[in-house]
Amino acid sequence: MIETGARLLLHVFPTFAVGGAQMRFAALANAFGDRYRHIVLALDGDYACAQRIAPNLPVRYEAIDAPKQATLGNVRRFRRRLRELTPDALVTYNWGAIEWAMANVPRLARHIHIEDGFGPEERAGQIRRRVLTRRLVLARSTVVLPSRNLWRIATDVWGLNPSRVHYVPNGIDLGRFAGPDRVPGDVPIIGTVAGLRTEKNVSRLLRAFRQVAEAMPARLIIVGDGPERSALATLSEQLGLARRVAFIGQVDDPSPLYRQFDIFALSSDTEQMPLSVIEAMACGLPVAATNVGDVMAMVAEANRAFITPLDETLLAGAIRTLAGDGTLRSRLGAANKAKATAEFDQATMIAVFEMLFDGHAPAPA
Repeated sequence: MIETGARLLLHVFPTFAVGGAQMRFAALANAFGDRYRHIVLALDGDYACAQRIAPNLPVRYEAIDAPKQATLGNVRRFRRRLRELTPDALVTYNWGAIEWAMANVPRLARHIHIEDGFGPEERAGQIRRRVLTRRLVLARSTVVLPSRNLWRIATDVWGLNPSRVHYVPNGIDLGRFAGPDRVPGDVPIIGTVAGLRTEKNVSRLLRAFRQVAEAMPARLIIVGDGPERSALATLSEQLGLARRVAFIGQVDDPSPLYRQFDIFALSSDTEQMPLSVIEAMACGLPVAATNVGDVMAMVAEANRAFITPLDETLLAGAIRTLAGDGTLRSRLGAANKAKATAEFDQATMIAVFEMLFDGHAPAPA
């Protein structure tokens, strides 16, 4: 299936479980068709996002032994594999794949590194060892970042040459989220779409929602799954919210669920350019969120008053104001939809990645 004359790209992910970076790659692979050949390697062996990629595309999935705390051995092992595969370009994703970037020094393949954000261990600041590693290992790489915040970190903190660092905002298939506006019901529905992991801090949203629920009738829908789900369900019961909160789990296409929401909420400790916020905007929803990454700049200017510090009471206040004013929700939702249409169309993102995969530098965004 993969033996064609097209360029071979080796993509190394810490995990290929369903997430923002993985879904972006799936969108690119589906759009490019047989324009490129792809090998996808997940260091944890999880290839759940493969189901998002159309069948019969030139995509192959491989496994490799990658023990924890074995950097030198891993680098030697990965360099041997690079020599065997001889890709036209190595594409690494986030800190978890940095050992593959190290294995490419001295250079065996053109290297693109895509950094989407940080785990909970770096939510309060950059770890010095990682800063120095990125500074050294990525100095001659093409570095792609989906947020202005990350671009500033890469150039100011990591010390990378700005000419090698490219801001490429995430984009979505806006058509998937087009549809009639929701007709408000008697009870406002707050929704979130998130991996249930520590850094998403959905517990903050539950505690904020309790404050909202004490003041007015409302419901909360949580779409997504992850290691925190059981603890969050327990917390929901402890807060007396079991009848008002629904855990939907992971769904392949969340677009119909967004259209059940009146308000989109995000309560993360760390993000950069969350796809869920773009999807909510494309569905014409107002957004109440913590001020992380580029979220403040992503939403329409009128919506920015509802982007709060990392505080459950302030987040609750933003949600409560939106829940109590249907006219305000409609106005902000329309502004967000217009901004998503103007700035976050998937076609623009695809065109820039095609240039990058072909080895060309895009114009500054």
